Amino acid sequence: MSFEKLARLDLNLLVCLHVLLEECSVTHAAKRLNLSQSAVSKTLTRLRDQFNDPLFTRSAHGIKPTPRALALVPLLEQLLRDVENLTAPAIFEPKSSDRHFKMALVESAYPLFLPQFLGDIFSEGPNIILDTRAWERNAFDKLQRGEIDFGITGKDLNPKDAMLTLMPPKGIISQELCRDTQCCLVRKAHPIFGSDSPEWDQDYYLKQRHIQVRCGQDDRWLLDYKLAEQGLTRDIAMYVPDFNSAASLCTHTDLVFTAPSHFANYIAAQLDLVVLPLPSELPAMAYTLFWHQHQEKDLGHSWLRQIIISRCRDLSSV
Repeated sequence: MSFEKLARLDLNLLVCLHVLLEECSVTHAAKRLNLSQSAVSKTLTRLRDQFNDPLFTRSAHGIKPTPRALALVPLLEQLLRDVENLTAPAIFEPKSSDRHFKMALVESAYPLFLPQFLGDIFSEGPNIILDTRAWERNAFDKLQRGEIDFGITGKDLNPKDAMLTLMPPKGIISQELCRDTQCCLVRKAHPIFGSDSPEWDQDYYLKQRHIQVRCGQDDRWLLDYKLAEQGLTRDIAMYVPDFNSAASLCTHTDLVFTAPSHFANYIAAQLDLVVLPLPSELPAMAYTLFWHQHQEKDLGHSWLRQIIISRCRDLSSV
């Protein structure tokens, strides 16, 4: 270890580099750092001297990292996390903390989980901030980069099924919160309730037109993969970005919405819809809490994590 080199290293330079790599814009980086663009530009000049590399080149949409800068990303993220942990308090006092936790959740998890733990979190930590956003395809990448602290989404229990739908990368830790099955939502005036309607079975189900939620930019759910194994497909009439929109549209159409049972029962009561069983065999899935291993020893993260897990472990419907 060269203490002479370390003594010349300014940590503020590395913080600025980290933000520049995330934003790829001097203007946006300056806003995040509460600095002027001129100050960030001067810091970038010092960084280029420090690393003997341009680090960024101009592009049509801002600045583009050089290969050298991209190679620094994982090392820089780990270093700054280690420094943050090094300077963190030896204890975590939720009552006096104003920590800002970021979470990504699949939409159907909101009515199921948040009511279970929000009261306890704000009771123990009245100044804690919870910043939630939609679960997206890159959520695991954001966990790895430290951009979010937690993620909650559905995960298929069978590893072979999970390989088709959702498989967390190395370094991501998970905890099952509760299990759920799938069912169907239709309006009360749906033809299935007519006097001459056939039996609600898989054949009738597949003859219907369906509405599908695109989760994490994925058009296919495990159900679609399982049907494909039998040479069968659903007739998807419409794709929408969220669960609430799908359920709402069912009130005005004869479209069938296949959704997790917890969410379906909740929204059916709100929108006066009817819940029907899914006539196709499908394994249960598990709503799962995800976090990155670098957060394991973080006392504040551990505090929030344990509240979520303890309050949600008895919710399973199967």
